[in-house]
Amino acid sequence: MTSHLEIRSPGFARLVSESAPLERVASGFGFTEGPLWRGDHLLFSDIPNSRIVRWQPLPEGPQVRTFRVPSNLSNGLTLDLDGRLLSCEGALRRLTRTEIDGRITVLAERFEGKRVNSPNDVVVSTRGVVYFSDPFWANIFVNPYGRRVQPEDQELAFSGVFRVDPDGSLHVVADDFERPNGLAFSPDESVLYVDDTRRFHIRAFDVRADGSLANSRIFAEIRADEAGVPDGMKVDREGNVYCTGPGGVWVIAPSGEILGRIRPPEVPANVAWGGADWSTLYITARTSLYRIPVNVPGIPVPNRTR
Repeated sequence: MTSHLEIRSPGFARLVSESAPLERVASGFGFTEGPLWRGDHLLFSDIPNSRIVRWQPLPEGPQVRTFRVPSNLSNGLTLDLDGRLLSCEGALRRLTRTEIDGRITVLAERFEGKRVNSPNDVVVSTRGVVYFSDPFWANIFVNPYGRRVQPEDQELAFSGVFRVDPDGSLHVVADDFERPNGLAFSPDESVLYVDDTRRFHIRAFDVRADGSLANSRIFAEIRADEAGVPDGMKVDREGNVYCTGPGGVWVIAPSGEILGRIRPPEVPANVAWGGADWSTLYITARTSLYRIPVNVPGIPVPNRTR
């Protein structure tokens, strides 16, 4: 094991070389989350500072700027098929889309008249269907009036996963999680992975033609006697799952076998593929942003204009 790689299976070295450097490329943030590669730069959430940060690698050195403030305590970020930014806003408990002209459109805020819990992570299929996890986190998020959200503020009777269809309709696709968190599709989008922070595992669902989910099963257990919980995750082009969890980023084969871990100095919360060839893994970890090259490229964010 090198200082930042833990190899549990020979298959790990084929994905992440033993000599691959882990580099801290930015630091000084409150709590980093929601990394998203967009064109030639990375966006990520700095949750406590209600800020979305724009980080861009340049020949003269990385450039760090504020993309949006306030971000309403944004967490997960992604793009829709037209390249518009989707944001999980913790403070306002809603999922939004930023239009090309800068207007904010609310995609999900209420279900059957009740406020959703707190959209956490979000993915978009190549068909334009949006899925987001919706846990309830009491005493973490602060509402616009400066008061922490309390247990009695929960209006829905469940924490689950929602689907937003291209026509804007909102549907529950899973309602039996304790704390649903990270989401990621398999390469052919036939499977949706969702991790549960409280249960320390990743579940897999078959995605039906109508967008509903079926055949729930445990894909992998993410447990270790170290700081961290299952959180954000991404999938590479071969179907290997990279999920943040205790002690680092867990790398899991499509079979569910744990191949190894990438261990940054800080507890990671989320990951994203980036770079011109999608072969760089960016890791948001507490106060810093890290990156490491990988041998198998990640799945690009779907975009019909690419």
